[in-house]
Amino acid sequence: MSEEKKRFIQEFVPGKQLTLSHLIANPDPDMFQKLGIQEAGALGIMTCTPSETVIIAGDLATKAANVKLGFLDRFTGSLVIVGSVSEVEMAMLEINRFLSEVLGYTPSRITKS
Repeated sequence: MSEEKKRFIQEFVPGKQLTLSHLIANPDPDMFQKLGIQEAGALGIMTCTPSETVIIAGDLATKAANVKLGFLDRFTGSLVIVGSVSEVEMAMLEINRFLSEVLGYTPSRITKS
């Protein structure tokens, strides 16, 4: 007697959230070279869900503080911003605030290293 195979299909339906907010202060210069971005005092790394939110986050970052976009990927929701430690932190705080208060996203605690 053969066993009947069962098939399960899982579907992931993400909510509106920032899944990662991390600030790296004074990263090793090699990191900038490997990432192919301009060297600065800090890197801010964020991941947004749904991924298109990263376009809004990038716009907010450059309007909120004197930072540059190091990397923005609308397909994965990844954002890297560069600038001084205080400017990167200010941009990340504004992104979290706006997405939470205006668009109803779940914010992410900003961690630092």
